[in-house]
Amino acid sequence: MHTPHSRQQLELLAPAKNADIGIEAVNHGADAIYIGGPAFGARANAENTVADIERLARHAHRFGARVFVTCNTILHDEEIDGAVQLIRQLHEAGADALIVQDMGLLELDLPPIQLHASTQTDIRHPEKARFLQDVGFSQIVLAREMTLTEIKKVAAVTDCTLEFFIHGALCVAFSGQCYISHAHTVRSANRGACSQACRLPYDLTDKDGNLVASNQHLLSMKDNNQSANLRALADAGISSFKIEGRYKDMAYVKNITAHYRQILDGIMEDAPEYSRTSAGRSTFLFTPLADKTFNRGATDYFVNGRTADIGAFDSPKFVGEPVGSVIRLDGKQRKHFDTTSAVELHNGDGLSFYDRKGELVGLRVNRAEKIGEDFRIHTADTVPAELFPGTGLFRNRDHEFERMLEKKSAERRIDADLLFHETPDGFRLTLTDETGISASAELAHAREAAKDAERALGGLRDNLAKLGTTIFQARKVELDLSQAWFLPAGAINALRREAAERLEAARLAALPPLLPRAAVEPPVPYPQTELSYLANVLNQKARDFYHRHGVELIEAAYEANEHLDDASLMITKHCLRYSFNLCPKEVKGIKPDPMTLINGKETLTLRFDCKRCEMHVVGRIRPSVLDLPAQPVTFHAQVPDRFHAPH
Repeated sequence: MHTPHSRQQLELLAPAKNADIGIEAVNHGADAIYIGGPAFGARANAENTVADIERLARHAHRFGARVFVTCNTILHDEEIDGAVQLIRQLHEAGADALIVQDMGLLELDLPPIQLHASTQTDIRHPEKARFLQDVGFSQIVLAREMTLTEIKKVAAVTDCTLEFFIHGALCVAFSGQCYISHAHTVRSANRGACSQACRLPYDLTDKDGNLVASNQHLLSMKDNNQSANLRALADAGISSFKIEGRYKDMAYVKNITAHYRQILDGIMEDAPEYSRTSAGRSTFLFTPLADKTFNRGATDYFVNGRTADIGAFDSPKFVGEPVGSVIRLDGKQRKHFDTTSAVELHNGDGLSFYDRKGELVGLRVNRAEKIGEDFRIHTADTVPAELFPGTGLFRNRDHEFERMLEKKSAERRIDADLLFHETPDGFRLTLTDETGISASAELAHAREAAKDAERALGGLRDNLAKLGTTIFQARKVELDLSQAWFLPAGAINALRREAAERLEAARLAALPPLLPRAAVEPPVPYPQTELSYLANVLNQKARDFYHRHGVELIEAAYEANEHLDDASLMITKHCLRYSFNLCPKEVKGIKPDPMTLINGKETLTLRFDCKRCEMHVVGRIRPSVLDLPAQPVTFHAQVPDRFHAPH
C-alpha cells in the first residue's frame, strides 16, 4: 500500500458556494473545487444549477483543475430516481467526481464518474477505509479527529487518495454521527439542514446537580487550522488538503485558498518529490492572512494528540484580532470613544468586545481618527452602554483588507516556452506549456529583410511574449531564424493569439478523465455483520448494498423516526470532563459519571466512553418532530438548453 512519498501529487481542494467563488478559488491556486449541485448536497442553502457546474468546470479544466460535486445526503426511496438523473446531468456537464454518503448509489446504473466518500461516511479506521476503496471509491476523506499515527495506519492498507480537512469550522461530532438537529427540529444534518445545536450556550452540571459551567458554548469548537502540519500530513499519506466552507463568502475563499497555496508551494520547493495536480502558478495582489477572515480561534484538533484548548466556549462568533483597550468615553452624546490600538484602524472596520455578562458585542467604526499613538473611534450609532474604560477591543472586520479582496486579487498563469522559426511559406510559432503539451500556428508571409536587425529581433521577441490576455505566460522565447525579417506587429499578434488558442484546446483534449475505480469482485465483506442507526441506512438500495457485502442485521437510519428511546444524538472525541479537569485518566479518584447539559428547557445527558475516549450526548426525539413529515428533495430535470448559460 502507501509508502512514504509513494503518492507524490498534492491537491489543494477549495470550497465554493457558487460558480463565481469556485472560479476565483481556481484563480487563487486551488487544484480542485467542491461545490453543491441543484439538490442532494449536505449544505441545503449552497445549491447551484447544472449550468453553473458546467461553467465552473470549463474554467477549472483550463488549468487541469477538477470539479467535485456533492451528492452527499442520505436519500429516501422516492429520491433515488431523481438523484440518478441529476448525476447523469452532472457528468455530462463536466463534473469530474461525485462526493457521496449514501451507499445505495453504488447499487445504481451510474455514468462513469469517479466516486469520493464524503466526510459523512465517518472514516476513522483502516478496515472501513479499505472497504470503501474496495467497493469503488477513488478518494476518501478521513475523519477530522484522526491523529497522524491513525492516518498512517489507514495509508498502510490503502492506495486510494486520502483527503483531510485542513481549515475551517469543526463539527464537534464525528461527521455523520450527529442526530441532535433532527431529534429537536426534524432538520437532519445528514440531509443538509443542520440547525447547529452545537453553537448554543449550555449550563453543565455533574451527577449531583452541581453547576460546573454556566452559559457557555460547550459544544462549540475552535476552527481547524493545520497550517503548521501540512508537511507532516503529506508524509503520513494525505494528498488532498481540504478547506471547509461551502457557506463562506468570496473574500474568505480567496484569502484562505491563497494562504494554503503558498504553504503547499513552499513544501514542494523544499521536497521536490511532491508536485501539484494542476498547472499554473497564482500571483497574489494581496498578502494572504488567514486570521483576517472569519474564525473562532485556531486549533489543530487531534492531529498531534489530544490537547485541552480546542473549544470556543466563550462565543461561536468571530471575535477577531486583539486591538487594545478603551481609554475614555464621550460622556455627553456617546458618539465616540478613545482607545489604544496595536493595529492601524480604518473607517468601516468592525470591532467587538465582551460585556460584563461575557456576551460578545459588535460595533461598526464610522470614522477612525488618529490621536497621537491612540485612536478616536466615531460611531454611527450611540456607543454601546456596555462599553467602559478598560474594556478590551478586538477587530473582526478589517475594512481595507476586505476592500482588497473585493477587487481582482490574483492571476493564474501557465508557463509556456515559445519557438518562432521559418517554414517554406513563412513562419511557425510553437508554444509548449510547463507540462510538455505543444501547439503551433503558421503564418504565410513573404520574407523581407529588416533594415535594423537588432531592433527587429528585439521587437519580435517582446511581441511574441505578450501573452497577457491568455492563461499563459512566456517563460522562454527562442527565435530560430536565418536572419532578421521585417514582420508587421498585427500579423505577429494574430499568430500569437492563434497559437495560444490552439495550446489551450490541446490542453483540454489531453486532460485525462478521472476514471471510476473498479469494485473488487466478488464483493468484499463489510467489517461488521450488524449495523445500528449510526450507519445512516435510509433506503432499500442502501440495505441491498450492505446485504450484498455480508451485513445481516440493519437498523434504519435515525431519520426514519423509528428510534424513540434515549439514543446517542451526538458522538464526539471532544470531552467536557477533560476540558474541566475531570478526566478519570488524568485525575485520580474521579469517576466517569454522567453529566448534564442544559439549554433552557432542553436537557441532554452526557455519557463517557473512556475506553474509546469518546463523549456521547444522549437524548430522544421530540414528540413534535414525530408529527412532522420528512421533507424529500424534489429534483426537476434541467431543460435541454441548460448548458447555454453565459460563459
